[in-house]
Amino acid sequence: MPLKLKKTVAELVAEANAEIETISAAEAIKLKSDPNVVFVDIRDIRELDRDGRVPGALHAPRGMLEFWVDPATPYHREIFDSGKKFVFFCAGGLRSALATQQLQRMGLEPVCHIAGGFRAWQEAGGPVEPGSKTPKANA
Repeated sequence: MPLKLKKTVAELVAEANAEIETISAAEAIKLKSDPNVVFVDIRDIRELDRDGRVPGALHAPRGMLEFWVDPATPYHREIFDSGKKFVFFCAGGLRSALATQQLQRMGLEPVCHIAGGFRAWQEAGGPVEPGSKTPKANA
């Protein structure tokens, strides 16, 4: 018998998107050079190695994000105390919507996420550094 969920991932993401700021990849690209903005990549390290990275983005694995933000944990990262705007992204915008909602609920602000995630960033022409396992073009 299939599991009967109280809420689906789609419903959770829709609720998150109703509570948070979502920006387009084009808007995110315009923010990239702003020294008061921190891009936070929450993808798994294997995704970064395979697909590449946004230059200068902080890698904060989704599984540790709340712990890195909370100053009461031994895992806290001071960057989250900076008062800067945080732009979160994942591969396609679902995980980052949920993460942004959770961090906003914790009190981190200002926060937003990129609609469509890293894929949208690439499609909009955002800069990408190859990952360690990204196939290199023949010279």
